Amino acid sequence: MWIPLLLLVGLLCLGLAAWAGWRALTDRPVILRQLLAGAVIEAVLVVQVVLGLVVTAAGDGPDDPVTYWGYLVTTLFVLPVAAVWAFTERTRWSSVVLVVATVTVAFLQYRLLQVWVGP
Repeated sequence: MWIPLLLLVGLLCLGLAAWAGWRALTDRPVILRQLLAGAVIEAVLVVQVVLGLVVTAAGDGPDDPVTYWGYLVTTLFVLPVAAVWAFTERTRWSSVVLVVATVTVAFLQYRLLQVWVGP
């Protein structure tokens, strides 16, 4: 159940990144629907953290818990910070900020998968 959730978040992030990238290429700022899509991803990330707590409490955790929790907690902050930044920056650069944030979260999901599975 853990790996499909990582893949889901990664795919959602890449989808939002593509959408924001298209808006950046067409010189348009972020719109409310994109921020709502980011909120949906953030909700899934909160579920991911809760699931991580449950799995870790059950004794089935990663080999490197410090790195794992560092990545997991970082993912919670990237999208809200980007959303505030994108909301205040009403140019095409807000779309670029959203692209960078969503690609960052997708990459962190990949790193979480590597840390969870191990070398």
